[in-house]
Amino acid sequence: MASFTLQQKSNFDGFPKAAELIEITGAHALEASDRAIFNHLLRLAHDSSRLNAHDAEWEISLNELRRPLSKHGSNDRVRDSLRRLRRTEVKVTYISATTHKTRVMETHLLEFTDTDTEESSDATVQFGIPRRLREILVNSNRWGRIKCEISYAMTSKYAIALYELICLRSNLQNCVEVMSLPRFRELLCVPPDAYDRTVDFIKKVIEPALLEVNGLSDMTVDIELRRKHSRAPIYEVAVAWRTKSAEEFRQVQLERDRSKVGRMARLRGNVEAVDHQM
Repeated sequence: MASFTLQQKSNFDGFPKAAELIEITGAHALEASDRAIFNHLLRLAHDSSRLNAHDAEWEISLNELRRPLSKHGSNDRVRDSLRRLRRTEVKVTYISATTHKTRVMETHLLEFTDTDTEESSDATVQFGIPRRLREILVNSNRWGRIKCEISYAMTSKYAIALYELICLRSNLQNCVEVMSLPRFRELLCVPPDAYDRTVDFIKKVIEPALLEVNGLSDMTVDIELRRKHSRAPIYEVAVAWRTKSAEEFRQVQLERDRSKVGRMARLRGNVEAVDHQM
């Protein structure tokens, strides 16, 4: 009998995020803070056990969304993130529960947001998730366990996307996945036609993603960019992962508990992508 994402409970390993949302495409307009806040909202919705309710709506304090991001007292960044989540159109690939065929739905991640205008300590946002998207989540049977504190700790949107992709695959028997370069770019939500040069792709996408995933998450990840020969373009990407050792896990936890000030300098210096000639 199939297990459904909706039946899973949040625990120490994180909340269950449906594969259909982890592998969304077209979300390149979303920033790292947007992705972190959406994970927070999605965890609230999942834990309420009301995702399948016809009139499901939720409410959360703006302070609760802001505190993990910034010590600054203004909620402006949170409001901006909510606006992008409401306006950005993404593509969700799923298997139809009736025809069992693959389909793609284009949708916003939030149906609406309703916020207090005053910057008070008890200001809240009420929000809804589109009904058709909730139907996909109700029928989902693949998930990865996401820790919101990890996505909040990251500053690279590519790091968050890579972290979630690894969480989705962490319990598989194999620990290496090879995919085409276009598919890898698509899953990391790299903007079309951006970072076409290999050196730019490594510097702006791969290195920041590896730096934060390896320095802040429970997994260690390696990425290999493959060419058929030295002058050929990259044609595929091999992603390998493993669970951190107890000592590595302890060091990561210590870093997440430290101030974000100076974090990148502390993490930087020992992570690089391998450009591999076949």
